[in-house]
Amino acid sequence: MSKKITLIFRHAPHGSAACREALDFALLSASFEQQISLLFVDEGVLNLLDAQLPELIGGRDFIKTLKALPLYEIDEVYACQDSLAKRGLNQLPASLAVDLLDTNAIKALLSQADEVLVY
Repeated sequence: MSKKITLIFRHAPHGSAACREALDFALLSASFEQQISLLFVDEGVLNLLDAQLPELIGGRDFIKTLKALPLYEIDEVYACQDSLAKRGLNQLPASLAVDLLDTNAIKALLSQADEVLVY
């Protein structure tokens, strides 16, 4: 039985392992035919930026894995418009298809999920 799981990315990409773990969970769940939605809010929107250099701080570049989402049939990728605006991010890289959502659309998305996990 397939579940609709929404993962919320709330943290910056390289301050902890939370976002890397969320992405790993998303890919693993999708491989077991679960319906996965990703939502980037607050500092989590920073995960969507290209040209990050985590190796300079001894980190692993897991951000490149976002480009593999279509291979796992993860098509529902969203970002909070308010979070982007607060960080002065007016445009996201074209390498990843991300739909921008306002607060009401985010509430609707979360109400449709069987499970919501926050990272």
